[in-house]
Amino acid sequence: MAKYLILKHYRSDKNPFAVNDVPMDQWTPAEIDAHLQYMSDFATKLEGTGEFVDAKALAEDVLWVRYDGEGRPPVTDGPFAETKDLIAGWMIVDVESRDRAIELAGELSAAPGANSEPLGEWLEVRPFLEVRPSGTE
Repeated sequence: MAKYLILKHYRSDKNPFAVNDVPMDQWTPAEIDAHLQYMSDFATKLEGTGEFVDAKALAEDVLWVRYDGEGRPPVTDGPFAETKDLIAGWMIVDVESRDRAIELAGELSAAPGANSEPLGEWLEVRPFLEVRPSGTE
């Protein structure tokens, strides 16, 4: 089994546009509810197959923090990414193969959006880095 991170991004001109390219802030409450229900049902289905690890949606609020030297407080201002560059949410799956991770991301991409049509959004699929033992035992 291998773990993969499936990332959903806020709408961006840097990412390929979704087929149903209507920003969520223009959806009706019923469309938002349908989208969230799809995501919940998808996670429940993967719990049943043992492939679900975790998933979260993220708020658009962001705080950037960086180390500013020994004994100094962290810096907590700029540069700030534009909202369109932020991650909207993620799901972690534990699957048998890369092909299965791609298959699941394709299904997740079909979550409904405006007009109850599938989003057809592009999702980023990334494997977790596995630490390999150094040397021989």
